[in-house]
Amino acid sequence: MTGALLLTEFTERARRHHPHREIVGYDGGDEVLRYDYGAYGERVVRLAGALRRIGVKPGDRVATLCWNHHRHLELYAAVPLAGAVLHTLNLRLSAEEIAYIAGHADDRLIVADPDLRHLLDGVHPELGVVETGDAYEELVASGPVLEGPPDRDENDLAVLCYTSGTTGRPKGVGYTHRGLYLHTFAACLADGHAISATDTVLHVVPLFHANAWGIPFAATMAGAAQVLPGPHPSVAEIASIVERERVTYVGMVPTVAVDLLDHVRRTGTDVSSLRALVLGGSTPSLELIRAWEDRGVPVFQGWGMTEISPMATFTRDPFPPDDPGERHRRTQSQGTLLPGLAWRIVDDDGVEQPWDGESRGELHVRGPWVATSYYLGEAPERFDDGWLRTGDVATIDATGRLRIVDRTKDLIKSGGEWISSVALEQALLADDDVADAAVVAVPHPRWQERPIAIVVSRGTTDAAPILERLAERVPRWWMPEDVVLVDALPRTSVGKTDKKLLRARYAP
Repeated sequence: MTGALLLTEFTERARRHHPHREIVGYDGGDEVLRYDYGAYGERVVRLAGALRRIGVKPGDRVATLCWNHHRHLELYAAVPLAGAVLHTLNLRLSAEEIAYIAGHADDRLIVADPDLRHLLDGVHPELGVVETGDAYEELVASGPVLEGPPDRDENDLAVLCYTSGTTGRPKGVGYTHRGLYLHTFAACLADGHAISATDTVLHVVPLFHANAWGIPFAATMAGAAQVLPGPHPSVAEIASIVERERVTYVGMVPTVAVDLLDHVRRTGTDVSSLRALVLGGSTPSLELIRAWEDRGVPVFQGWGMTEISPMATFTRDPFPPDDPGERHRRTQSQGTLLPGLAWRIVDDDGVEQPWDGESRGELHVRGPWVATSYYLGEAPERFDDGWLRTGDVATIDATGRLRIVDRTKDLIKSGGEWISSVALEQALLADDDVADAAVVAVPHPRWQERPIAIVVSRGTTDAAPILERLAERVPRWWMPEDVVLVDALPRTSVGKTDKKLLRARYAP
């Protein structure tokens, strides 16, 4: 009962108990690599030994700048095994932002894909940069098998991720072995993602984004087959991989799910193997949930944050209602809290609000995989006596089901009353002519703020009918001052709508 909870146990378990389950890597072309946990485990211990041999010490940050491929998955296991801290760099950031983050983390070694090497021009780690390809393979081949991993405490850092920096400089979040170990168990619960050895998991969520929601660790621990789609996979490639590999589990942001659905409808690609399409990053529309489930694909939603390792909730309903509409509405909520965590909603005066589905406040979360500080102690105001102040405004109903109403910075205060940008966006997305939508506040001389809608249409060039139909769905005083039609919404490095850019563009 005193054994340390170490993330590195998962690879050994997969190697011992599921040695012949496959890891499949696509390269964006016709080449497909297939090997198994037996070979994977051997390469991981050699890579860990090689890292120690070239000077990586316990606690050092080893960064990756890589697409979703098998070598990146090997680094997920080998870096912590060597006693170091895996730091996944976001390849969608600029070279300047990457230089800041790598410097802030004091990365000692970086492993990078050759086509991303130019993003590291301003970074000079002490142990240099190893490119995936021949140099990486030589490193693995030269590494002595790591017979005796360094002593590690379960509270040592295993992974370091940075926030997307939408409200300032990115902040580092350190994940301990213990926290990720418990997070992984929660991911495999039957009422959670339910990942098991019978699954074939396709990693569409980038491995550099909050540990790809922690799913690589869960799949390895369970012994599930894992499929890596390679660099910037298109929806056509994702659909083809699902059909070819008989994928059972995949996660993605709603915008990708919309495009994938359109592709499947047009081509008839067989996605019947999917037992779980998990959406995260933003709230999906009811129409998207309904359309996938009409095709026989169960849809779930997870909510979390980089600061929560990242998963906090899941929408699997153990007692689903018979009414399809109510089922879809429950899936559109953010779901119920995973065991091990605690939460509360607090108003502006710090008073905890009841779970009645109506009272709203800022959501606070705490638990064994929730950060209690940022790396190097930045922004201490985000933490309150062990609670993470999420910045999300939410309600919780009597059954413990969460609904995110808005971000505190995205709420619109008009004439002393609050307008939820999220609710207004969902009302817009219910329109058949609207493919995507975002709502931000613009200054108003009388009402302080008013909403403006930025909409991606499905071909219409006239916003008037969209506004007319919206008036039937929302209170009159919620109606946007204007609807701007655009070809596409700007996205952050993790695929969320970049409201900071929209505010700068439309609400200077």
